Amino acid sequence: MNLKKIWNGLVRLLEDDDPPGEIVYDPVHVGGVIVGVIAGFGVLYWLLWALLVCEGGLLTKIIPFLQVVLTSKTLGDFGYIGYPYELGIFEGWIVNMAALVLGLGLVAGIWWVLEGRSPRRKRDSR
Repeated sequence: MNLKKIWNGLVRLLEDDDPPGEIVYDPVHVGGVIVGVIAGFGVLYWLLWALLVCEGGLLTKIIPFLQVVLTSKTLGDFGYIGYPYELGIFEGWIVNMAALVLGLGLVAGIWWVLEGRSPRRKRDSR
């Protein structure tokens, strides 16, 4: 092999200038994307945990709530004594409802963003 080719290849590998047309990634942007993805997973995990797991989840509270509203059962039948003291099966309903509202807001926001960038919608506005 030609020693000059090896030397030029090594110099091109170690030089500071990037060839034109090559994509350059800034480490700060890559780090920002990684942190953003991890934060997004954290938010999604909290929403799902608070909605489905915290104090039994929202699904375990829906049927007793409907029984209280639609039948002759009372809140006391499900262990409710008073708000700050003993909520019975309805323990944690505030966290469950907050997760439901935030989750619906997140879905609505994603829907709004994706609908705004629809190619069909851009064609219709011309």
